Formats: sequence, C-alpha cells, structure tokens
Amino acid sequence: MKATNTNDFEARGDNPKALFTLKLYRGDGMLLLAMNWKSGKPPKNFVGFAIEYMEPGGDRFYALKNRITFADANGKVKRQSLSTLLAPIQKFRWVHFPRNAEMKGDFVYRVQPVFMNAQDELSYGEAQQATIQLNRETYARKLNVTFTRGFISSQAFVDKYEKDGGVKTLLPAKSKDGLDFEPTHAQADEALAWMGFEARSIIYEVLDKAIADKKAQVRVVAYDLNEPGIVSRLKKLGKRVKVIIDDSAEHGEEHSAETQAAARLEQTTKGGVKRQNMGQLQHNKTIVVDGPKIKAAVCGSTNFTWRGLYVQANNALVVYGAKAIAPFMQAFDDYWNYDKVKDFGNSASAIWTELGLTGIEAKVSFSPHVAGNMLLDDIAADMAKTKSSLFYSLAFLHQTPGVIRDTIQGLMDNDKMFVYGISDKKNGGLVVHKPDGTAAPVYPSEISKSMPEPFKSEPTGGMGNRMHHKFVVIDFDKPTARVYLGSYNFSNTADTKNGENLLLVKDRKIAVAYMIEALRIFDHYHFRVAAKEAKAKKKVIALVKPPRKAGEKAWWEEDYTNKRKIKDREMFGK
Repeated sequence: MKATNTNDFEARGDNPKALFTLKLYRGDGMLLLAMNWKSGKPPKNFVGFAIEYMEPGGDRFYALKNRITFADANGKVKRQSLSTLLAPIQKFRWVHFPRNAEMKGDFVYRVQPVFMNAQDELSYGEAQQATIQLNRETYARKLNVTFTRGFISSQAFVDKYEKDGGVKTLLPAKSKDGLDFEPTHAQADEALAWMGFEARSIIYEVLDKAIADKKAQVRVVAYDLNEPGIVSRLKKLGKRVKVIIDDSAEHGEEHSAETQAAARLEQTTKGGVKRQNMGQLQHNKTIVVDGPKIKAAVCGSTNFTWRGLYVQANNALVVYGAKAIAPFMQAFDDYWNYDKVKDFGNSASAIWTELGLTGIEAKVSFSPHVAGNMLLDDIAADMAKTKSSLFYSLAFLHQTPGVIRDTIQGLMDNDKMFVYGISDKKNGGLVVHKPDGTAAPVYPSEISKSMPEPFKSEPTGGMGNRMHHKFVVIDFDKPTARVYLGSYNFSNTADTKNGENLLLVKDRKIAVAYMIEALRIFDHYHFRVAAKEAKAKKKVIALVKPPRKAGEKAWWEEDYTNKRKIKDREMFGK
C-alpha cells in the first residue's frame, strides 16, 4: 500500500483499490482523519470506518476505540468502549489524540470500510493507509502552537480521574485560594499534566529554561494569576523578572489571588511588580525570556491559573529568536511606562510589527489602540474576504455585538461558505453554530444531566466558562490561509481599552493546526447538543445498522443530502 505526502502537515492514502479516499491533517498533539467515498454513494450496508494506527518504530497496529456501539436485540448498548473494528466510526472525519504524539518519526494510519449483513455480521473492505509525522514543535526552534485539553466535561476525564474525588480534589473551589491549594487526588500529577496538555508543559518549560539561564531576563504580563507552578517559578527568578498584574475589579481586592501573587513576587523581585488595568483590563497573558541560551515569547489565550490551564480550552503560542521576541519586550516596556490609553495607543507597540520568522509570515500588535491604528474593522474586512471556509472559537462573542459578529453571520448566510464555530454564552453556557447554520446552546451545568446511556455523568465543576479561545481561521485549505489569535476578544473593548496581544499568522500548517482545534472543540460540544436532544426523547445513543425496513435510512444519508454536510465531507476528504 502506498501513501503520498503532499507536504509536512498533510498525507493521503494512495490505494486505487480502496472504495474511499483518506487524508490526514497534522495538528498539535492531535491529527484529523478525513474520508470520502470515491464514486457515488456508499452501499446501504456500509456501517462506518475501522481506524488503526502504529507508532513510530512500532511493529503492530492498535485500533482506535468507539464509545458508541451497536445495540443488541433488546435495544441495549455496552458501557465500555469497543475497537472500531467492532464498533466502527460513523463519521467521515475523526480527530485522534495519539497516546505518544510527541514521538519523532512516522505515524501510520490504516482505515478500512466496514459492512454489515442481514445477520449483523461484519466484514471489511480494502484499506487505505497513510503516514505522517506529528512532532512536538510546529516549527522547530521558530514557532510552536500548543493547546490545553479543555476536557473536564468528557467521558475521558470520567474514566481516568473522576474517582478519588474528581474535580474537587484536583482544583481549588475559589480563585483566591489557588496559590496555596494542594490537590489531594491520588493521581494529581498525571491528571494535571493530562488536563494542561502541551500548553502547560511549554509554559513550564520556558520558565524552567529561563531559571537555568542565569543571565536571562524575564518579563510577564498577567491578567489572572493563581497557578502555584507558575508563581513558584517566577519567584525563583528573583530580580531577573518583572511582572505586570491586572488590578481591575475583583483582581484589585485585598485578598484576591492577584493581590496575593503581587505581594509574594514583590518580595523576590525587589520592586519588579506593577499593577495595571489600562482603560479597563490588563488582559494580556505573555511571558518573554531574553537570555543567551533562550529567547522565547509566550502569548495567546491561556491565563496563568488553575482554570486557564486545567478547565478551559485555551491556546498558547511560543515564538523563538531575537527578532521574534523584540516586539514583546518593547510592549512590556511600553505597558510599564504608560498607564493611559492615549499614551500606549500612540506607541510603536500598538501597530503591526513583523516577527521576523524565516519562512513564516507573522506579525503582532498590542492594544489598546487609538483612532489611527484600531484593528477591529480591518479584521472584519479581512474575514469578509473569505473564499472557502471560516473556523472560529471565540469566547464571549455572544456578548459582544458588533462588526465581527455581523461578519460571521453574513458568512453563515452565504451557502458558498463553510462556517463552523463555537462561542461562549452569558452565564457559562456555550453556543455551537451547527452545520445547518442554526445555533444550539450547551450549558455545562446541564451536561451531567443530559448524558443518556451508554454514557456516564460528567463533572460540571471547575469555575466559570469552559471555552476561552480567541482565534479565527480563514481559508485553511488555500495558499492564503491565515489565523488571527491572541488574548484579543475581537471586541471594541479589546481594541481600544484593554491591554491585549493579537497575532496574524499567514501559514497553512499553523492554520490547519487551529482548524483542527476548532473542529475538535466544536464536535465535542455538538455531541452534547445531540446527547441532550436524545435524553429529551428518551433515546439510547447507538450505532445505526443498515436500513432493513421501509422508512429506515443509512447512517450516512444526511452526509449526501444536507448541503452543509456535503460540503463538510468534500472539503476535508478531497
């Protein structure tokens, strides 16, 4: 079996005998598999795909597992997951988290179509196979995209860590208690590493390397700050670190975690702490290290807190090199020197500045802006130029009416555009913009009540909203692919009042990584919409068998009749 790699972030199965196509897309810590039937529609007895993979240097394939299985003669389904060889995936795309995604070398994926006869016996068609390298760093020693897992509300969390007290023994109940909280869960170290995923490990790694590089200077801007692993590392840096900490609203209160952190760091930095809120919030989450051995800047949406690392879906992007970190160092100095919007907004930090990354077109701008350099309208105008697809994951979009939300709605109304997105809704809920263009609310407080058989109840603790990303991916499948990302909430407040970071990266590999993250978050919560609807109808969630009676439909029928689903299937599997 042959496999064709079109570049270092996509691979394609190349078996002419297989009835379907297979395409792999590299993500960060994950990948997307996309399948499509080659000719016409699948046969009625086609019941899904069996997926297996082999790690680099391995000598055997391991089957992915499916939590959804076929119902037995009594309409019951098994609680345990089954191999996809027995419980095939009834989707034309699937996001997979390999257990050892950071391994160097080739990951090999083998996908087979599965068929079922009238006696419920399964058989398998010709397989497609493709090979792809994942690698931990997106671009080695230049730029790395990382994510938190954001999966407290998941069956995986329930299976792994809900015993021994679950969330209550892993996370503090209140933000102000975070700095002194010690988890009591028996698997706390493993659980927190799993929850924080690559974002947590890269933030720790950058700070550890800064500590080891005795001549490194570190600059930090923090909106929320209560994660002991980060604060303890900042303390070890002594006078080599300066920190700006938000003091808006409850952050400025006497017993807030931010006030506690400021007091502790004041002792070790000897005057290296400043409290600030700009026009409304100092909303940045940046770490800059400038030393002989490491030059790195961390930015993105990940707050340096228990919630930011272990509860929410967040991203942290790291850039490396003297040119790349220079704008972040300059922005820190400008924040340190200027508290007024008009002063910072007229500084060099408030305009787009190239990061100077060889082979990667990327630039950064910091808020607040003033009349001459505001960006919100320009971003909306760029989004309106979308040619094929728009993916977004935008916290608080539902609460911020304006040009960005209007532009997204306009694109959703255009049948030629493929738009997938998720946004946070007031009072802690989530709104998923479904494939048919409608919006469906998902409320974390109701998740544990809405999971029908064979699924288990999921935890709802962990304080506040679950989805905290702020990114937009435009035309991931074209040479003009680009991503807007940062701490910037795509609102007038973010543009003209808050301290924020916003990056524009024009690069397909990075766009694909963020596209996959948008898809996996979308699918995660879209399934919870479906679960809630199934619960209301007293339906058991099970795999669909081939149609055998009048009126029954194959599981894939909508993928060939619904315009949005047709576009979904064809876009990824082409």
